[in-house]
Formats: sequence, structure tokens, C-alpha cells
Amino acid sequence: MIDRVFLTTFKLVTALVLIIITPVAMATGLDEPPAAFPQSSLDSSQAIQSSGHLVLFSPVREIRGEIRSEVMARLPVTGQGQLFEISRDSSRAAAREHYLRAVQTRGGQLLYECSGMACGRSNVWANQIFQQPGLLGRDNSQDYFVSAVADEEGRRWLTLIYTVTRGNLREYVWVEHLEVDAGAEIPGFQSVAARIMGPIVVPWQGGVTYRFDLSTTDRRGLVEWASDEGSEVVLAAFSALGADETLDEATDRAGQGGGFPGGGVE
Repeated sequence: MIDRVFLTTFKLVTALVLIIITPVAMATGLDEPPAAFPQSSLDSSQAIQSSGHLVLFSPVREIRGEIRSEVMARLPVTGQGQLFEISRDSSRAAAREHYLRAVQTRGGQLLYECSGMACGRSNVWANQIFQQPGLLGRDNSQDYFVSAVADEEGRRWLTLIYTVTRGNLREYVWVEHLEVDAGAEIPGFQSVAARIMGPIVVPWQGGVTYRFDLSTTDRRGLVEWASDEGSEVVLAAFSALGADETLDEATDRAGQGGGFPGGGVE
């Protein structure tokens, strides 16, 4: 639920930034993996329990047989991995969107995502990261994202989603859902009583206007984030300083600008 909207304006606005402050998720169901993509069939499942499970938060490389990634962690976790084959009547893109919506609905925070060759080599993900040879596919036909969520008691879970198209054109999705032991640091994730989600930046050109377009993805994400009880949406409008203009001068100029047409934001 949106409780309050905070507004800061400058006379010559060039962008809007929307930030959502939302409470941590309730514990109900967080210990279970997201619901399976309906147009897929379970191929295999395995329990995961490790004191140093490898999770990547940046593209992967393999140098002389050693895995390299700018941001990665070996975390103490308990959970499971599931391999699904996607129906030929559907697609990897649809499966990825399904799981992305699922983790967002749970209040999950997206920590990293990549697509295609930007992820690195598929054989490294399949054989070295996930140890699932069946995931070996085309480097330009893969997607990965990792998200994290915490409940009100401080328990934390990671969800890893990897999709790939194999050489025989069959498509698969690998799902890992892992509870991370207390005290372990998850790169980029802050599990506090209230979390900041976003920002969503909406640039425009021209004069100040209160009518602007959000992409479908951003609009859906904003609605889902703001639907949580106690959520707050922070809306900030800003512009660059003028030539040789100081911050005090810009603030004075903004105060004389009269704000948005119509006197507010709906």
C-alpha cells in the first residue's frame, strides 16, 4: 500500500527517480522454491547442503581451469536444485519472466542478471558452477539472475535461475533455492527492517510535465513493490546545474519555479 509520496522539484526537470521503501517479506512460503513454470516438466531434483556453495553475482570466466568472477561468494546454504525442461510450445523468455515475477511478488531483491554472451561461457555455468552437464548450451542463448529475500525474523534465501538453449534446440531452466546461514554476507543484499528498492529512473526532454511514460516492466515492478502494506514511494525530480551555477542558486531557482503544473503529482 502506498502511504506517502515525497516530492522534490527543480524548475527544469530532466528526470524522475522513483524509490520504494518496503518492509521485509513475511515468512510464509519463503522456504519453498518458486512455483514451477507451468509449461515445463521436472527432469531432476537434488538436495543442496554446503558450507561453501558457489554463487556468482557477475559474469564468469575460466582461466587455466580456475573460475574467475568479479563478485562471487562461497556461502553456507541449505536448499535444493531443480532442472526443468521447457515445453516446445513455450520459451526460455517466458520461463524467465515467470520466475522473475515470482521472486518480485515475494519481495525479492534482484542482485544480478545477465543474458547471452555477457554471462560468460555456457560450459562453465553447466559444468563448473551448477555441475549439471545437461545445461551445456549456446553461449548466446542463456540467461541468469540471482535474487535474495529476507523475512521478519532475519532468515534469508537466495533464488538462482539459469535458462539455456541446447544444441538440439531443447530449452531448460535450472532453479536453485537456498537458505543462507545466519552471519554469512550476501554481496549487495541488506536484510534490514525496511529495504530500499529501485530506483526507477524516468528521463524526459522538454518542459516540466506531470505526464510521462513508464515501460511495462518498470510499471509492473513499481505496482508490485508498492502493494506491500507499509510501503512508501519516494518521487524525486531533478535537473543538472546550469553553467557556473551553485547548488544554492539552483535551490533558489527551484523554489521560484512553482513545482509541477496542476500543483501536485497524482
